[in-house]
Amino acid sequence: MLQLTNMKKLFIIIAFVFGFHTIGLAQHACCVASNVTLQNQLMAQQPDFAQVHAEPRPFTLNNAAGIMIQFATPDGKQANAYVVKAAKKSKKYLFVFHEWWGLNDYIKREADQFAADLPGVNIVAIDLYDGAVTANREEAAKLMSGLSEARAQAIVAGAFAYAGKNAKVATTGWCMGGAWSLQAAIAGTKQVKGCVMYYGFPEMNVEKLKRLQTSILGIFAEKDAFINVETVKQFELKLAEAGKQITVYNYVAVHAFANPSNPDYNQQAAKDAYENKVLPYLRKALKIK
Repeated sequence: MLQLTNMKKLFIIIAFVFGFHTIGLAQHACCVASNVTLQNQLMAQQPDFAQVHAEPRPFTLNNAAGIMIQFATPDGKQANAYVVKAAKKSKKYLFVFHEWWGLNDYIKREADQFAADLPGVNIVAIDLYDGAVTANREEAAKLMSGLSEARAQAIVAGAFAYAGKNAKVATTGWCMGGAWSLQAAIAGTKQVKGCVMYYGFPEMNVEKLKRLQTSILGIFAEKDAFINVETVKQFELKLAEAGKQITVYNYVAVHAFANPSNPDYNQQAAKDAYENKVLPYLRKALKIK
């Protein structure tokens, strides 16, 4: 059972997510919810949040284009990533962040697809769970709620070190990974040239958003009960206050609509988002002809 203090935080974030805003409540929510792992932890602890995540269909990636690698992190440990290297040596990178299921074969397939569509870019699908993967939503909730902020930040820092100080980086991710795509973009400052976030919980701390050195492409779902239209509007206002640019596309779809493992997968919306929004944005950000 949650402690009373966490219950209060949970109520505030639920109210904020669903758009029950008084001015004071919205300000309080932004303050409490400034830590991305706390946001994700509190959402993961809500039974309704688990229920909107249908368990993924079985899938095994054959003829993978990439390999699993390890890289050092500043906390003295090692982290994992699935990497598809560019055909020729390149300083361009795309960091890919997984959903709450972990770095599964679906994410690796997405990485392979990005590699095919973004020639000259090294694709790095980062493992925030240190090897843990699940297809069970109760276990996924535990993994997401148990993710350490310090460890996740160390993994992101290690990924930037792996790419090198002269690397040009773009980020992308879905759901929890969408939130971490934005956090990585904030952490990478001037190295980051583009940020795509699919229906991830947004950062509402204006001071943190001021560190961004890139625009954002936001892909959201109008029928998402958690990262809803009102939450996205508040995010846009916070970015404007920080002097940052975002382009938002709201699809008439549910949460996780772009995940092909989801029984509620919306192929038409996912295809339009990827081909007509995400790829053109990334090609421009990373200067791919």
